[in-house]
Amino acid sequence: MHPKFPRQFGQIRRLAPAAACVILAVVLSACQTSGPSDITGSLGEKADAKASDPRRDLDTYRERFKANPKDSEAALKYGKALRSTGQKSQAVAVLEQASMANPGNAALLAGYGRALADNGNFQQAFDVLGRAHKPEDPDWSILSAQGASLDQLGRFDEARQYYASALKIVPDEPSVLCNLGLSYVLSKDLPKAEETLRRAHSLAGSDMRVRANLALTVGLQGRMSEAETIMKADLPPDEANAGVTALKQMLARKQASGGDKLPVASTKQ
Repeated sequence: MHPKFPRQFGQIRRLAPAAACVILAVVLSACQTSGPSDITGSLGEKADAKASDPRRDLDTYRERFKANPKDSEAALKYGKALRSTGQKSQAVAVLEQASMANPGNAALLAGYGRALADNGNFQQAFDVLGRAHKPEDPDWSILSAQGASLDQLGRFDEARQYYASALKIVPDEPSVLCNLGLSYVLSKDLPKAEETLRRAHSLAGSDMRVRANLALTVGLQGRMSEAETIMKADLPPDEANAGVTALKQMLARKQASGGDKLPVASTKQ
């Protein structure tokens, strides 16, 4: 039986894997160099071969989509650009329209499902992602996105089955491990979350997504000095300070809540 968490812990749950594998995404914006849909560990979205400019893509693919709403490539890239610039409900509308025009297009369904999750429509996202997934040709990124949606619905055990399936396809994939770590954070098993996120961090190198989640998990267990060290490692001073400030603010709000103490990690992980 887990100790009770302060009521602010619910805020973390709402901020966690909906759009990205970054619990601190909202308050760490100064540390990010890309829009939210480019930070897509939790949605299991595969990275593009080369980075693109979301605002430029908005103009380019808006025109293509308007000229031909059945253009699946234009719809996917327009939807991603909309998500990257915070226009989440518009992304859902675009991808829903394109999916209806191309009912058998698995890539569009996957994009639509991710947009739904990004917009907080978790049950619908899970259902749509299930339609996109083909058991005969399993896609780890979709399985991971389904797990993230289930976590947001509080169905943690089910979510971890999807992560396990994804990890069978791509063992030690950091974004899946990051999702799994967040799953343990959301179910308040912080020692297990830390163990999983440390593993993800060792594999992901300097990935800010994983680092932010690991730092927060360590900080939630009362080890603030260690959390700051994790957050600041290898970052320019301004970004390091912004990250640490955000971390302190979130943890300070929890301490001021007057709730029960957070569980402390055991010395053996």
